[in-house]
Parts: sequence; structure tokens; C-alpha cells
Amino acid sequence: MSDTPWWASQDFWRKCAIFVTAFMAVILIILTFDTVDAITSGSDRVPAYDVINYRIGYEFDAERNMYAPVIGGEAPLFATMHTEEEARALVDLGKLTVQAKNCMNCHTLLGNGAYYAPDLTKAWLDPGWGNEQSRELLMTLFLTDPVSNARTFGTNRRMPDLGITDEEARGVIAFLKWLSAVDTNGFPHGFEPLPQGGP
Repeated sequence: MSDTPWWASQDFWRKCAIFVTAFMAVILIILTFDTVDAITSGSDRVPAYDVINYRIGYEFDAERNMYAPVIGGEAPLFATMHTEEEARALVDLGKLTVQAKNCMNCHTLLGNGAYYAPDLTKAWLDPGWGNEQSRELLMTLFLTDPVSNARTFGTNRRMPDLGITDEEARGVIAFLKWLSAVDTNGFPHGFEPLPQGGP
């Protein structure tokens, strides 16, 4: 007869390891489905792509004690009301352009990327664009010809000319507008948005 207590036996710990592994696998599967549901376009936190047809604000939510995006009245991007399919195609073009031009080598999106250039998570709402009425034009000019339309804000860091076409610029701007409507739990902290007009 062995003097080894039951709780110290190899068989007991083998069964424990199998049980814990199986239990954590189930938890991982549940969390994966929950995460996919939470980050899918059209969820509570991530708006549908046609949000680019509306005014997007960023206001303090006292109940949550943080800033959150607020969707307002109609403010169609490029003066065009986009269907959900058109909006998705435009935002997808913007995402692909951001990836193809490797923007995250210098910029940050949703906390990921580099810190050499400004964070783009709320770029659509950045007061550096002057005002709401001129924002689309200034963003288009900057993206298509960043050398002539440099915006260094005293840093002397300049964006290189990446050869972005007008259509790609429209896609990037749509992507940035959509991204600004994503509820990021107050990230980036301390961001002060461009004042938005209208309802």
C-alpha cells in the first residue's frame, strides 16, 4: 500500500489537468463568440457602416464617466447618402488603403501602431481640421498631396507622399469617420473634439 496521499497522486493531478484544460477551452469558445458579437459592425459598440451618413459627436457620458461617440442628425459624407452596401464598400476601401500604405508604421489606430505621427482613432473629430464645413476638403487635399498641404503642428514631422488617389482618399476619410463612431471606452484619453454643428 502506498503512503502517497490521494491529493498528491499522479492520477489525481492528471485528471485535474484534463478537467481544467477542457473547462478553459469551453470558456475560450464562449468568450470568442462574445467578442465577435461585440466587435461586429452594427453592434452596440461598433456602428453599422452607414453611420458615415450622420453627424458624429464625442461627448462626456456622466453615467459612464468617460467620453463616448454620439450619433446625430444627417450629415452625409461628400454630400451623398450612402446605402449600407455603398458605405461598407467605401469604408472597406479606406481600410485596405490604410493597410496597403502601411499607415500604422507611423500612426496609431485603436491603440495599435506607432507613435511617430498622430493617433487616427478620432481623426475625423480632430480640431486641427479647422471646422466641420472644411474638414472633408482639407482631409482630401492633405491625403492626396501631403507635401503641399503639410500639417506639422510645430513638430516638423511631415507625411510622405504615398500616392493616394482621390478615390482612395475618399475611402480613407470614410474609414476615419466610421472609426470615430466606434465606442472605445474613452480612448484616447483627454481628446478634445472639433465642435459639431447641427442636431
